[in-house]
Amino acid sequence: MHPVFLHPPTLQNNRSLLKPLGEEDFEGLVSIGLEPSLWQISSNKVDTREDLLRYLQTAIAQRKAGQSVPFTIIDKQTNSIAGCTRYGNIAFEHRKLEIGWTWLGVDYQKTGLNRACKYELLNYAFTVLDMQRVELKTDVLNTNSRQAMLKMGATEEGILRKHLITESGRSRDSVYYSILDSEWPAIKQRVFAQYASNSTADL
Repeated sequence: MHPVFLHPPTLQNNRSLLKPLGEEDFEGLVSIGLEPSLWQISSNKVDTREDLLRYLQTAIAQRKAGQSVPFTIIDKQTNSIAGCTRYGNIAFEHRKLEIGWTWLGVDYQKTGLNRACKYELLNYAFTVLDMQRVELKTDVLNTNSRQAMLKMGATEEGILRKHLITESGRSRDSVYYSILDSEWPAIKQRVFAQYASNSTADL
């Protein structure tokens, strides 16, 4: 199993800290994670504490199985738990992975925190994990997420029709985006320069 699953990194800059997700984060996450708008167009159905605990336990189990690397997001401005994100669909043989499963509490949205987190995840994927492709996807209905992906320099590649059936039973169309290793240096300077100078990773 790759070391990133056994010893996930802690990634941080002046705005965000990403730590390996643990069950000790549950109370902090549940305090912000039961807002219905967070899951309205998600593929997951999270209505109760039990739903969110199952969501977190599934993510941790996937890490132990070598399938994903989930993180808890800390907002360093308030020193509070702000949400979750992860690496998934990791294929080292093809040098690619996906960044996704990201949600932030309502008070942390549109504050710059998501972009700070994405910088850390992208930079680690390209410079440490030596990926040549990072994928991102979202529901075609999620206009905020789609706009955010374009603003961070990702290229829209196309729509997969009836790609998923959500836990609520809806057939979802997914839109895919990507950033390539050859594109990363320019995107890093153009979009993420404010974080590049103070980023650290504890392996």
